[in-house]
Amino acid sequence: MDETVEPPRPWVINVGKRLRPWVDKRIEKSSDVPNDPVLDPAAFDFTRLLEDNWEAIRAEAMAVGANPDRVPALDEISPDHQGIAPAGKWRSFFLWGYGYPVTENLARCPKTAEIVSRIPGLNSAFFSILKPGTHIPDHRGVTKGLLTCHLGLQVPKTGDCRMRVHEEIVRWEEGKTLVFDDTYRHEVWNDSNETRFILLVQVKRPAHFPGNMIGGAFLWAVKRTPFVQEARANIASWDAGLKNLEDARNAG
Repeated sequence: MDETVEPPRPWVINVGKRLRPWVDKRIEKSSDVPNDPVLDPAAFDFTRLLEDNWEAIRAEAMAVGANPDRVPALDEISPDHQGIAPAGKWRSFFLWGYGYPVTENLARCPKTAEIVSRIPGLNSAFFSILKPGTHIPDHRGVTKGLLTCHLGLQVPKTGDCRMRVHEEIVRWEEGKTLVFDDTYRHEVWNDSNETRFILLVQVKRPAHFPGNMIGGAFLWAVKRTPFVQEARANIASWDAGLKNLEDARNAG
C-alpha cells in the first residue's frame, strides 16, 4: 500500500529549532521588560496609540471582513500553520509580515497603515478573524525576541471567547489591548456564534546587549527561511486574485 511521505523540512528550519532554546535564554536574560507570560499593556507606549485609534482601525477591519471568505485563511497562507489553523476558520489580512510590507493591503487600510507605521520595532501586523466555533490548539511562537499585542475590535457578546497563555486565561475587550509572550504555550477558543476580530501586532522585545543583538540576528535569519518566503509568495498570489476581483467589479 502506498504511503504519503511528508517532505523533509528545510535544514535551516531544523537548525533554527535547535538554536532557539539557546537564543531565547540569552534574550530572556537581557530583556528590559518582564519575562511573564502576560504583560501590562501600560508598559508599552504603542498600546495607547492603538487604543486611542481603535474605532478607526475597527472600521477598516470591518470593511475588509464584510466578506470574510475574501480574506485568506492562515492555513492557506502559511503551510507551517496547517497543524493548528482549522481549515478556513482562522483568517488573516496581512498589512506587515516579518518586517515586509504588504503594499496592496496597506493601501486598502490607509488609517490603520499610518497608525501601525508609528509603532517602534514593528515586525508584523494583521487583522485576525476567528469564525464561530473555532479552536486553535496549544502551540507556541517562534522567538522570545518578539512580543505579541492584540487589540480587540469585535468581540463576541454571547458565549465564551478566550485565550489561555501558559496558565492564565485572558479575554478580549473592544478597544483594549493584550500583550503577551507567545513563546509560552497558548491556545484560543471562540465558543460563540459570532466572529471575533482583532488587530494582531508583533514587535521586537525591548532588550539590551547581548540579547538585542542575538535576537536581531535570529529574526534576520527567520525572515529568510522558506517559512516566511513561502507565506509572502502566497499572500502576493492571493492579493493578485483579490485585485482582479476588485477591478472586474469596478469595471462592471
